[in-house]
Amino acid sequence: MAGRDRVAHLLRQLERAACRCPAHSNTFHQGAATCTVRQTDYAFEMASSNIRYGEGVTQEIGMDLQNMGARNVCLMTDKNLASLPPVKAVLESLAKNRVNYKVYDNVRVEPTDASFKEAIAFAKKESFDVYVAVGGGSVIDTCKAANLYACHPKADFLDFVNAPIGKGKPITGVLKPLIAVPTTAGTGSETTGVAIFDFEDLKAKTGIASRAIKPTLGMVDPLHTLHMPQRVAANSGFDVLCHALESYTALPYHMRRPCPPNPINRPAYQGSNPISDVWSRHALNVVAKYMKRAVYDPEDVEARSSMHLASVFAGIGFGNAGVHLCHGMSYPIAGNVKTYMAKGYNVDHPVVPHGLSVVLTSPAVFNFTATMCPERHLEAAEILGADVSRAKREDAGPLLADTLRQFLYDLEVEDGLSAVGYSKEDIPDLVKGTIPQERVTKLSPREHTEEDLTRLFEASLKLY
Repeated sequence: MAGRDRVAHLLRQLERAACRCPAHSNTFHQGAATCTVRQTDYAFEMASSNIRYGEGVTQEIGMDLQNMGARNVCLMTDKNLASLPPVKAVLESLAKNRVNYKVYDNVRVEPTDASFKEAIAFAKKESFDVYVAVGGGSVIDTCKAANLYACHPKADFLDFVNAPIGKGKPITGVLKPLIAVPTTAGTGSETTGVAIFDFEDLKAKTGIASRAIKPTLGMVDPLHTLHMPQRVAANSGFDVLCHALESYTALPYHMRRPCPPNPINRPAYQGSNPISDVWSRHALNVVAKYMKRAVYDPEDVEARSSMHLASVFAGIGFGNAGVHLCHGMSYPIAGNVKTYMAKGYNVDHPVVPHGLSVVLTSPAVFNFTATMCPERHLEAAEILGADVSRAKREDAGPLLADTLRQFLYDLEVEDGLSAVGYSKEDIPDLVKGTIPQERVTKLSPREHTEEDLTRLFEASLKLY
């Protein structure tokens, strides 16, 4: 009996000493569960917008709005798209179903904090009950921000902007429904709770990341991608490529710090996980098969449709796993642009398109990260066409880097950062602009220093 009492006493002591977080305890405890031992996360969450796909599916949007009981719809787009078939198709459906709406077509390609605020001011003037975004990532992200701040009229702009630039406060209020109609095959913004913009004072990109701002519905109509100019199709596709590669090679979710004290604090970008892996790997296979065809033949409906779906697949993948160094380093590349005017973009300001700014560092980045998960880097290289039959683990970085360089060369990508206006003298500013992007850079599978970032930018000045 004494022995049994002793065992019971020890079990009670262990229970009192145990970590109370769900990862370590199946015992019910009254009050808030607090992780006192575990430093890394133990769970991941899968979130995505509803997706509807089909040729000509845009014609249904008026019926959707009618079904929602929408009385005053805000339709956002940009001036280039305002006269093109995607917007016309949406407007025809709204008119046919007698939906009341107002159009905001002043969205900036590669939006800034100022252009976000202008769209927010427009949204606040009206009592919109549903939002519709017709465009690429710039339009959809701007619409997300307008919806967010119109529903939180007393919030300061920096309240919801990612730390350390903003305050990174959790979004607790309910937003209005948002229907996204993507017209490019790249950002995946129709699936995610992320809105990216240039913070002009710092000359760097940042954004808002919360599941609360993801669209209610993404209407993926492949007919809308047929109007994309060749370079827009290419740069959009590079975003898909890097979304897939970065999310697949990101730090695993159970190694991400800290362990959130409350589920509301778990970030949208959680690290690679078994569900995101499926979407990211499949997106990479589609890119390998169809991207070159989609870029070089705008009338190849199969290829452009497939890339549109790949954008959705990668969006679901990275929207929950996150991205890492290519994206973190891309933000100052885009934000510090001097005079470079990208081909195929009808804009009145210098711009390094997002997909291009991301992919220019990809060979250097994946050569750097491969030491931490060489099997995944080798798998990616094989999917993109490399022969890995005789490759060793230590070959993963150079092999994937060379495979990416050939892929970019075949798609006529500019020869590194020097081709878009940067020199070695600019690298300190590029490094400085990368440091605040901890939300994504901390998901790199390999830890890095400022010196590492410097070497990665230097290696990216020339690609070929």
